[in-house]
Amino acid sequence: MASAPIVLVPGFWLGAWAWDEVAAALRGEGNKVTAVTLPGLESADADRSKITMSDHVEAICKAVRAAGAPVVLAVHSGAGAPGYGASDRVPELIAAMVYVDTGPAKGALDPDFKGAEKPLPSPKDLADNENLSGLSEEQLETFRRRAIPEPGAALREAAKLTNDARLDVPSTVVCTGYTSAQYKDAVKEGQAWLAGLTELRHVTYVDLPTSHWPMWSRPRELARIIGDVAKAHASG
Repeated sequence: MASAPIVLVPGFWLGAWAWDEVAAALRGEGNKVTAVTLPGLESADADRSKITMSDHVEAICKAVRAAGAPVVLAVHSGAGAPGYGASDRVPELIAAMVYVDTGPAKGALDPDFKGAEKPLPSPKDLADNENLSGLSEEQLETFRRRAIPEPGAALREAAKLTNDARLDVPSTVVCTGYTSAQYKDAVKEGQAWLAGLTELRHVTYVDLPTSHWPMWSRPRELARIIGDVAKAHASG
C-alpha cells in the first residue's frame, strides 16, 4: 500500500461531516479514508442518555478494525481521550496516531459534569475560550447549526488504559490553537488532557498556527500533514 488507511475522529459536538474537506483532499491523493461519527452524535434526536466513554472507544476500535490494515488514527480535540483509549485496546492495528490540537488524555474529560448532555457553548463563550483564528462567520454558523450535544456520561468516564503496547505507537501532535512550546509547557504543568505525552515513547510536534478547528480553517495543510504520516507508515 502507498499509504496507511486513515481514520478521522472529530472532537466535541461534531460528526464525520466536520472532516469533509480534509477527507476529500486526502482521497484526492489516493488515500483510503474513513471519518467517524461517535455514538450519540448522529443527530439532535439521538438517545445520548446511556452513551459512555467506553462506547466512544469501541466505535473508534470498530472503524480501525474495519480498515483492513494498520491505520493512521487522527483524533481532534475531545476525541483525544477515546482515541488514546483505542490505542490501548488495539495498538497492533494502529500504525500511528495524529492528535489534532489535542493530546492523549488520561482520566475523565469532565468528571464533575452533572448533566445528561453538554451542548455547544454560546458564541461568546466559544470565542472567549477557544482560538477561532481563520474561521469565517459562515463556518461558525454551520458549526452552530450542526452541533450536537455531547453525552454527559462520556465526559464523566475515563478511558481504561491497561496495555503498555500503546506507548510505542508513534504519535504526532498538530499544534494549532496553541504553539508546540505552549503544549510542552502544559505537559510539564500536568494538564490531564495531555497526560499521555509524559509516557509515549515516540512523539513529534508540528506547528500549524490557526484555529482550534484546522479542518475548516486550514484543511489542505492539515490533510498534507496527516497524509505524510500515512505515507510514512504504509504497510508492505
